[in-house]
Amino acid sequence: MMSSAIRLKLSVMMFLEFFIWGAWFVTLGTYLLHDLHTTGTQVGAAFLTQSIGAIAAPFIIGLIADRFFSAQKILGVLHLAGAALLWWASTAADFSTFYPFVLAYMVVYMPTLALVNSISFRQMQNPQKEFASIRVFGTLGWIIAGLTIGWLNWEQGGHLVLTFRMAAGASALLGAFSFALPPTPPIKKAGPSTIGDMLGLEAIGLLRNRSYLIFFLASVAICVPLSFYYGFTNPFLNEVGMKSAAGVQSLGQVSEVLFMLLIPAFFARLGVKKMLAIGMLAWVVRYVCFAYGDGHSAYWLLIAGIVLHGICYNFFFVTGQIYTDNLAGEQSKSAAQGFITLATYGVGMLIGSLLSGRIVDAHVIKVNVHDWPTIWLIPAGIAAAVLLVFLLLFRDQHAPVADETVSYAEATARLEV
Repeated sequence: MMSSAIRLKLSVMMFLEFFIWGAWFVTLGTYLLHDLHTTGTQVGAAFLTQSIGAIAAPFIIGLIADRFFSAQKILGVLHLAGAALLWWASTAADFSTFYPFVLAYMVVYMPTLALVNSISFRQMQNPQKEFASIRVFGTLGWIIAGLTIGWLNWEQGGHLVLTFRMAAGASALLGAFSFALPPTPPIKKAGPSTIGDMLGLEAIGLLRNRSYLIFFLASVAICVPLSFYYGFTNPFLNEVGMKSAAGVQSLGQVSEVLFMLLIPAFFARLGVKKMLAIGMLAWVVRYVCFAYGDGHSAYWLLIAGIVLHGICYNFFFVTGQIYTDNLAGEQSKSAAQGFITLATYGVGMLIGSLLSGRIVDAHVIKVNVHDWPTIWLIPAGIAAAVLLVFLLLFRDQHAPVADETVSYAEATARLEV
């Protein structure tokens, strides 16, 4: 078992890792639209940097972290560099100046998501039992970041530039703290790593399984409506009059924690197909709630759409990671997770970021006023179409559920908030 000192260090690491992300990412769309006066297309381009970072991450991890340097040292260097980039981003006066900084930041940040998991797992004898109690501090960090923004009234007060500086401070803190984390040297591997190994392409053989191919394509497609949520939920909530929107949005992470703990029990009763289908259906319902919600009599619909995050995220993405882990061979489990992450947060989110911005721009009524009901019904329709195709074509052909629940902690470790 881990010592209490190591457990404390890993918990602090997880808290800061996701506090940093939640401190600026949730309100990014609002900041761009209101402070830098961008278009929706430019907002989409800013969120697209997450996909570029996800695509670049395997190269950084595969070329550097897995072969040459200890993970905790790379984590420290990346977060120190990230602190500088976030601070410089806060000084940008327009989008053309801002974009290079946020792009460079996401390229250095996204690999840290894998590094914190790697550092954690290397200290654990039984990740299935030990990881959840560590990883939950990451979600708490995201929640605290949102509550802090709401408490300080940065959205209504027009001070969202301070979110980048708060994140920069936290990034500098984690960068320095990383050098005190338990040593996590690279594991020596036999033979050279190929580009295919780094990208997880050795797991492409999973696509020969027809059911997995359907799941894979559905995963890419469902990330298109997901991009609408990441990019435009906070601007939408602020526009319809929700006070302390970033803080209220943290209810989604509270829901995420609850449903994450319930996933194993749901697995045993529902199986993979129903779990995935419920997750996709939740995306449809969420966007319908947003389409018909407002800051007055239908306020409860906004809250319902936010709280559905736990089902949207866990039932589809966590379930999908477990399904992937269960089908992959022992030698390609990590490669399979890297492959599906590259496809979803890389390819799927990239397509969604490009599409969502253009759709928002096409439904501008006047400055800072949008036709949100129409905007939200579009991703609802996309999610509904993906769900229908999935239900018609997917057949549950995998190993027993008991095997899947065993790999639950390992699979959730590879996901983001």
